[in-house]
Amino acid sequence: MSETLFDDAGAEAQRGQEPLAVRMRPRTLDEVVGQRHLLGQGSPLRRLVEDDAPMSLLLWGPPGTGKTTLATVVSKATKRRFVELSAVTAGVKDIRSVVDNARRELGMRGTRTLLFVDEVHRFSKTQQDALLPSVENRWVSFIGATTENPFFSVISPLLSRSLMLTLESHTDDDIRAVVDRALTDGRGLRGRYTLSSEAAEHLVRLAGGDARRSLTYLEAAALVAGGREEIALADVERAVDRNAVRYDRSGDQHYDVTSAFIKSMRGSDVDAALHYLARMVEAGEDPRFIARRLVVHASEDVGMADPSALQVAVAAAQAVELIGLPEARINLAQAVIHIALAPKSNAVVRAIDAASADVRAGKTGAVPPHLRDGHYKGAKELGHAQDYLYPHDHPGGVVAQQHAPDSLDGTQYYHPTTHGAERRFGEVLERIKGVLRPL
Repeated sequence: MSETLFDDAGAEAQRGQEPLAVRMRPRTLDEVVGQRHLLGQGSPLRRLVEDDAPMSLLLWGPPGTGKTTLATVVSKATKRRFVELSAVTAGVKDIRSVVDNARRELGMRGTRTLLFVDEVHRFSKTQQDALLPSVENRWVSFIGATTENPFFSVISPLLSRSLMLTLESHTDDDIRAVVDRALTDGRGLRGRYTLSSEAAEHLVRLAGGDARRSLTYLEAAALVAGGREEIALADVERAVDRNAVRYDRSGDQHYDVTSAFIKSMRGSDVDAALHYLARMVEAGEDPRFIARRLVVHASEDVGMADPSALQVAVAAAQAVELIGLPEARINLAQAVIHIALAPKSNAVVRAIDAASADVRAGKTGAVPPHLRDGHYKGAKELGHAQDYLYPHDHPGGVVAQQHAPDSLDGTQYYHPTTHGAERRFGEVLERIKGVLRPL
């Protein structure tokens, strides 16, 4: 009996030394914050848990979104034996050892094993192949966690045998809920501290959608606060060694900084543009918002003066989705530098705005008969597609014929500048116009 008491005391002491983020890890699906699309009634994950069904899951999402938490909760809810491997340190020998023990437990005691592999994308093809028999024969229930796109990092046989669930970054409200629970919960700070509103908002910004990070920072701030009841903004700043950036993501600061960011790139001031980029990133602005502005700006203010600017901006936006912050800040910075230093032209946006204005004003007109669809029965009798000149049959691939409606024939919307590559496109345009409408 005394041995059990000592064991209990030891376990309790160990729990007291665990980081706040570990102590506050949810124990049931209902305690999990966020990921509502995965945890709602009738969702595949909830059905798997409630029906205690054999499973193989791939959890894909940014750091701190709850991949390890979900795996742990599933193991407890289904009464499975939980074994965790890290793909960083484990090899084929470790996998086979886990599988052998799982088969032994299943045969001797009827106990099923849940094998959780963190960062499964780091496993080589050989290591992933070693998992296949146990997944195929359901000797273990497999859950793999990855921050990288499984379609690129997980072998097809393992991918096809697993249900892939995509986790999303926590919203600001999710992070607030996590922090509030940690302040009052008996496993957390037990109500010994309160958090000023400024400190709470700074924690939310610093977390960047990562629940684990928010709890790590909260624990550090509580140590700085010491015996004081309220954790102030200064405590968080000292604990994390980062000053709070005055930035309201839904107020004037958001719009003012965004405006200055765009105008700095338009004005070719690369250093100012990088300053505002850093300001937004450090304040916790959604990187997808920044990426969207870059894609728009690449066409609106650079356009055909440097057509590659759009490619760079789109690539940066894809990088944000693929790897997320903090690394994606480098991709965003590259796009900002490219766009800021590129030759500028607003001819593209002026062209589409002028065309849209004519359409809204009712200047549409009928499509010229020779351009109409001539593939259906009876089109020939209507004169559709008759006398159409196929450009590829003519020298240079351009032939004189009318394309715009009669009321707009000869209207020019696109007026290229002489900036950068657009000078060449302007010269091409003049040559084409000379063929389309010869004097």
